[in-house]
Amino acid sequence: MSRKILVLTAVEAEKDAVVRGLRGNSNVEVTVAGVGPAAAAASTALALAGKDADYGLVVSAGIAGGFANVAPIGSIVVASESVAADLGAETPEGFAGVDKLGFGTNRVGADAALASRLTNSLRSSGIPTHCGPVLTLSTVTGTAETAELLAARVPGAAAEAMEGYGVAEAASRFGIPFMEIRAISNAVGPRDRAAWRIGEALAALESASTHLEEVLSL
Repeated sequence: MSRKILVLTAVEAEKDAVVRGLRGNSNVEVTVAGVGPAAAAASTALALAGKDADYGLVVSAGIAGGFANVAPIGSIVVASESVAADLGAETPEGFAGVDKLGFGTNRVGADAALASRLTNSLRSSGIPTHCGPVLTLSTVTGTAETAELLAARVPGAAAEAMEGYGVAEAASRFGIPFMEIRAISNAVGPRDRAAWRIGEALAALESASTHLEEVLSL
């Protein structure tokens, strides 16, 4: 493709893993956007508004928590959509997202054709991969109760991270297709750092990134 792919990660370690996987490909630009949806949205918008910006696809990539029985540690999740899972209001009936409140939407769909193509390519190469909703939250889940509430709030939820929706919202404002790719380092639920497998997840992210340029060419 003549137009470049912009990949945004939250931290430097994620960027390094993606860059290693790209193996010097010059058609993919990888940038550290910062942690959380606000930083991610601001960094994405700045990059897309740049004088020399010519991007045909925006990708949010990094590690994440996986929901039990959906995305195990070491696997990859390709987002079908990015969901701002805590953007809304508490009501007597429970949480109501901004979509139900009539204030817009808290979901941005990924490019369906590219998500399917990447998912199939990763599976064919032997990388365990699931395609499903990825939740964006400003506060990482730390209890089993919250994990259950989120899974019920977004049926089929596969992973939880902190930046995807921010990147997706910025990309949508510029009319540019979006994707989110997450490598699973831990289970969503009780916070147990000893059980996290960050190194394993970064290795999976690197392996997945070897497919980016070829599979995501537009």
